[in-house]
Amino acid sequence: MTLKDNKTIKWSSDVSAPEILHSMPDAVFTTDRQMRINYFNQVASEMTGFSPQEALGMYCKDILKSNICETECLIKKALDTHQNIFNVETVLTTAGRKKISILISASLLTDSSGEVVGYLCVFRNIMVLKKMMSDLEISSDKLVEINKQLTQEIEERSRAEEQLRQSEGKLNAMLLSIVDHMSMMDKDLNIIWANEIAKNLFGDDIVGKKCFEVYHKRKKPCEPYPCLTLKAFQDGKVHEHDTQVIDKDGKTKHFHCTANVAFRDKDGKPTAVIEVSKDTTASKLAEEDRKKLETQLYQAQRMESIGTLAGGVAHDFNNLLMGIQGYASLILKDIDMTQPQYNWVRRIEDQVKRGAELTRQLLGFARGGKYDVKPTDINELVRKSSSMFGRTKKEVTIKAEYEQNIWTVEVDQGQIEQIFLNLYVNAWQAMPAGGNLFLETNNVTLSESFTKPYHLQPGKYVRISVTDTGTGMDEATQLRIFDPFFTTKQMARGTGLGLASAYGIVRNHEGIINVYSEKGQGSTFNIYLPAVESVFSDAEPVVEDELIKEGTETILLVDDEQVVLDVGKELLRELGYTVLEAGGGREAVEIYKENKDKIGLVLLDMVMPGMGGREAYDKMKEINPDVKVLLSSGYSKDGLATEILERGCNGFIQKPFNMKEISEKIREILDKE
Repeated sequence: MTLKDNKTIKWSSDVSAPEILHSMPDAVFTTDRQMRINYFNQVASEMTGFSPQEALGMYCKDILKSNICETECLIKKALDTHQNIFNVETVLTTAGRKKISILISASLLTDSSGEVVGYLCVFRNIMVLKKMMSDLEISSDKLVEINKQLTQEIEERSRAEEQLRQSEGKLNAMLLSIVDHMSMMDKDLNIIWANEIAKNLFGDDIVGKKCFEVYHKRKKPCEPYPCLTLKAFQDGKVHEHDTQVIDKDGKTKHFHCTANVAFRDKDGKPTAVIEVSKDTTASKLAEEDRKKLETQLYQAQRMESIGTLAGGVAHDFNNLLMGIQGYASLILKDIDMTQPQYNWVRRIEDQVKRGAELTRQLLGFARGGKYDVKPTDINELVRKSSSMFGRTKKEVTIKAEYEQNIWTVEVDQGQIEQIFLNLYVNAWQAMPAGGNLFLETNNVTLSESFTKPYHLQPGKYVRISVTDTGTGMDEATQLRIFDPFFTTKQMARGTGLGLASAYGIVRNHEGIINVYSEKGQGSTFNIYLPAVESVFSDAEPVVEDELIKEGTETILLVDDEQVVLDVGKELLRELGYTVLEAGGGREAVEIYKENKDKIGLVLLDMVMPGMGGREAYDKMKEINPDVKVLLSSGYSKDGLATEILERGCNGFIQKPFNMKEISEKIREILDKE
C-alpha cells in the first residue's frame, strides 16, 4: 500500500471494480448520463428488493423511491455544481416496504478527457446509528450487541479498503462518505492518514504528527493502556472506550473510539491501526444536564416535603398547647392571686408561650417569610440569647463587644434569636474541650460591590459577628455549609438543616450571612441586617390589663380537634356565651343554616378535613352576607388565612390563645358597628 497525498491510494489491477463493489458493506450503483442504472451491487439489491438484472436500465428514482429524488436529485446537483455530494440523509422504502433512514452520496464518473459519462451513488442504512444516538439509557446487553456490530463493521471496512486499493477515485469517495472521525497510525503513533472530518476538527496539518499531540495535546503517549492504538498494536484485537479530546479551537469533546488493525506484515504483525471515533459530546452534555436537573428537583421536593412536615407538626403541637393553655386559663379564673397555685399555673402559661414561640419558629421555616416584624435593638437580642446559652454551657467563655449607638433593624425577633442560638450551639460543638465565643455588633455601610452578588441594595447595615476558637473548616466544607442536609456532625447529632434555615431566614430579612474559617483556626459567621430609620422602644413593658371581657351572645365553635372543642366550649361558657359546637365544616354550615338568626359569631378553624375553613366561610356568607367570623388556626396568619381575611372575614387569632385574648377578640368583633 502506498500513501501519496493522503487522499488517494494506488494498487495493481488484478481485481475488477465490480468485484470490489460487490464486496462492499454499503449499497452502490452506477448510472449513465440519463440516470439509468448500469451497475447494481448485491447490498443495493438486498436493500431495495430489485435484483441486479432487474435494476439494469431502470431509472434510479424508481429504485430509491425517496422524496429526495423529487425535491433535490443529488445526481442533478452534482452535475450542476460539478462537485461530488456526500452524506445527505433521506428516507428509502426497502424491499419489505419499510421506510429506513440512509446517508446517500453521489459522485461524477468521467472519462480520460474529463467528460461526464455517468454517476456513482453510495448509500448506507443508518437506522442503527440513529437509534444509538437517541437512546441515552441503552441497556448493557444492547451495548454489547452494538459493540459486536461496530467490531464487525470495522473488520468489513478493513477488508473493503484492502480490496478497493485499485480505484483511487471510488475509494476516496467511499472514505469521504463515512460520517465518523477516522485516522490511521503507524507503530510510532504517527498519523499517516485522516479523513476530512478529522481534519476539519483537528486541523488540516495533522498528518505526520503524533496522535497524542493532536488529539490530547500531550507531550508523551497515553501509556500504558489508556491508548487504544497501543493496545491494538500489542494484541492485534479490536478495542474501544470513551475518552475526551481537544479540538483545534481548544474545546473539549467527548468521543467513543474504536481501534482495529488496518494492515499487517507478512508475519501477521500489525503495521497500521485505524481509529474510528464518534462524537458523543451532545449526548454526554444532555445526560449531565438531565442528572443535574434530577438532583435539583430531588432537593427541591425533599425541602418541600420537610417544610410540609414541619408545618403539620407545628399545627398539631399548637392544638395540644391550646388544650393546656385553655385549661390553665380556666383554673386561673377561679384562683386567688395570693394562692401559691396561682403562680404555678402562671408558670404553666409561660411554658405554653415558650412552646408557642418554638412552633412559630418552626412555621417560619416551613412557610418562609417574617411574621412578627418590629423595630429591634440587636444588642439586646444578642445579649438575651447569649445569656440564656451561657447558663447551660459553662465550658464556653462568652466575650461580647457591642456598638454603643447601634442602628435599628426591623426583624422577627424569634427567628433571629433562633439563628443566634443555632450558631452558639455549632460553636460549642466545634470546641469539645471548651473555648472562647466572641460576639460583636457594628454599624457598617456596605458598598455596591459588596452587596451586588447578593442582589441587595448598598447602604447602612448592622453586622453581628459570631467567632469561635474551635476546629475550623476547610474550603470544601465552607462551600457547602449552607446547603440543606449537609452536616459535618456525627450521626444523630445534626440534621444539616440548621444553617440552611439560618440562611433562609437572613435572606427573608433582605440580609447577608457568610462564613470565614481555616482548619484549626476557628470560624467566624457574619450576619448583615439592613438598618432602618425606625427607633426601637426601650421603655419598660406596660402591665397588661387583666380585665376579661364577657358577653351573652351565641357563638358557633367549629374545630375538628376534640380537645380544642372541649376546652373552647368551657372557655366561652365561662365568659358568659351560649355555645354551639361543630366538628367540621359541613356540620358547621348545617348548624348555621338552622340557627343563623341567633348566632352572633362563628369561631372557625381554618384547616379541617373534608370541608375546610375557607369553603365553610363561603357557604355561610351565602346564607348570611353579614355573618361575623373569627378565624382560628394552629398555622400562622399567612397564605390561606390572609386570603380569607381579605375576602371579608372579621378577624384572626393564633392558637394557642388564653381566656383574655379570646375575650378581647370576640368583643372587638361583636361590638364593632
